[in-house]
Amino acid sequence: MREHHLKTAPPPRESFDITMSDGAMIRVRRHGNPDAPRLILSHGNGLAIDAYVPFWAPMRERWDLVLFDVRNHGHNPTHGGQGHDMPHFVADLDRILHETTDHFGAKPTAGVFHSLSALVGFNHALQHPRKWFAMVGFDPPMYPRPGHPLASRQFSDKDSLASRARRRTERYKSPHDFAEQLKAHPLFKRWRPEAYELMATATLRHDEESNDWILACPRDLEARVFEENKDPTLWARLRDLKIPAKLVGADPDMEGAAPTALIARGVAAEVTIAYEAIKNTSHFLQLERPEECIRAVETFLEGYGIREAR
Repeated sequence: MREHHLKTAPPPRESFDITMSDGAMIRVRRHGNPDAPRLILSHGNGLAIDAYVPFWAPMRERWDLVLFDVRNHGHNPTHGGQGHDMPHFVADLDRILHETTDHFGAKPTAGVFHSLSALVGFNHALQHPRKWFAMVGFDPPMYPRPGHPLASRQFSDKDSLASRARRRTERYKSPHDFAEQLKAHPLFKRWRPEAYELMATATLRHDEESNDWILACPRDLEARVFEENKDPTLWARLRDLKIPAKLVGADPDMEGAAPTALIARGVAAEVTIAYEAIKNTSHFLQLERPEECIRAVETFLEGYGIREAR
């Protein structure tokens, strides 16, 4: 097999594994400054948080960073389809919070989540508001409230995403091959140069039997999450959040803007929640303009009294 020096995430300071009540395992990793305020971070559907290095690595000196992949993603072994749903994702996050406190000590904690994990984070914060200091959700694909003009577009988009997920290439001869495929795709043309290799190495795992590299998250499970993302109540329930919260969206005015960018703006027009759009970005804004995304997080949290280590 060809040798390639691909970019990978830096090693964590510490890590531990959690076995959930149904047997699913999630690996939690700690990066950054253990004396600083804590941020917990996770990723979008079919992805992995180690791919977001351009976003979180620059924050390591200022924050105590706790990273995890959603079950059946990234570092976690494949557990199967049973339990691969929003109620289990929310229960997993509750257990991760509890175990993080046990392992690393109690301190004010903010969630910084993208896409799928942002939906999980907001649902968890609505159920357990006292467990969070604040929450920042990047471009969450919330299903529009009943009667909203975006509802039909989001319905069509989620089914299109599910169909594309089921057609994804399942295996590669090397992560480099996947990185080159990502680099050639027009949807990902705005990514930072290093993001393609980071995404490839974070979302593939080596299969010793075939010597191929296969998708860490099976494509049918990725598709199922897209298909089942049709809860129209979260939009309005954001009014009931008891903690400071912010939506950071992709650019809704950019040509070809995805429904998620329009949804974030639409929610902010109807619900009292902080909102900011990052110019000239797609749904993968943290891989495209990470410095602006970091600023959007840190200035928001500082406004509520949680300050990064200086």
